[in-house]
Amino acid sequence: MSVLIILGIDTSGKTASVAVCSENAVLAQTSVLTRLTHSQVIMPICTEVLRNAGIGLNEVDAMAVSNGPGSYTGLRIGVSAVKAMSFALNKKCVGISTLESLAYNMRGYKGVVCTVMKARADLMYTAFFTSYKDVITRIFDDTILPEADIVSRIKGYHGEIVLVGDAAEELYKNNNFAETENVTLAPPHLRLQLASSLCYASYEKQFGTADGLNAEYLQQTKAEKDLEQKQA
Repeated sequence: MSVLIILGIDTSGKTASVAVCSENAVLAQTSVLTRLTHSQVIMPICTEVLRNAGIGLNEVDAMAVSNGPGSYTGLRIGVSAVKAMSFALNKKCVGISTLESLAYNMRGYKGVVCTVMKARADLMYTAFFTSYKDVITRIFDDTILPEADIVSRIKGYHGEIVLVGDAAEELYKNNNFAETENVTLAPPHLRLQLASSLCYASYEKQFGTADGLNAEYLQQTKAEKDLEQKQA
């Protein structure tokens, strides 16, 4: 399938982000750090972004959505929205790892990209990637680790490392990485989820039907934990 225009939606964290991209340009993008629930803002943002891009939803070739890890509720909202639009318009779609999408924020950087997102207590979602020119290559799969384990992995690299994600600043400050020459913190405008990065990550993937699109939580949801407790 030749995909030219992609609509990307990321609701995995506090930022709601929507973008319309071609292979060579971000046609329109809106990212909002909001206290409102994503269910209240995501479709109005989609409408705004498509209008600004001068493109109708039926003109989009495919859709991409962040499918985790991240906020349980946020992920369900984004995935459900893309599934509904894909079914209604018979469009192809794909789910992209939130951590991989964050790594694409640093496309063009030369070094290791450590993506980190808050999970619970001292645990963080994390993945590591190498970035060279316009190529992002995964080093290991998405996982959930204690902060100390992530720090150990970071210290195992001797080249340039950049921290990205909503836990990046906390990790950077807690461990005095400002005193470490090879570890830097992504700038604020590239630190959180961007739907345009999601779109460009999706160009490297195989698009499919909405039937196969699901959220990937990496840890049990509250409903699953409650069910386990009842069955125990």
